Amino acid sequence: MRILVVGAGGVGGAYGTLLHEAGRDVTFFVRPARAARIRENGLTFISPEAERTNAVQCVTVDDQSDPFDLVILSTKAYGLDEALSDIAPFVGPDTTIIPVLNGMSHIDRVSEVYP
Repeated sequence: MRILVVGAGGVGGAYGTLLHEAGRDVTFFVRPARAARIRENGLTFISPEAERTNAVQCVTVDDQSDPFDLVILSTKAYGLDEALSDIAPFVGPDTTIIPVLNGMSHIDRVSEVYP
């Protein structure tokens, strides 16, 4: 299963790192400047247990890829519409999208864009 984590902040970074460390095929969708830093330095995850940095895959809006099987949407609410538009090339008819945002209004918005 190919997993795309949209955002590499606190929530996306945590879920993505744990999935990556469990051996899953994880790619982070990030802005170009963030992608350059991750490609050069890896992604650092700080948890109560430890701090660690992993070499992870990442893509930007300018990259091309086959659709992912699962998208974990972990943006800030104000970035949701832009993210939904930006990930369109990475979403196929069989892609499952799991939004992990505060509140509930994003559920309807995701369903409108990707029915």
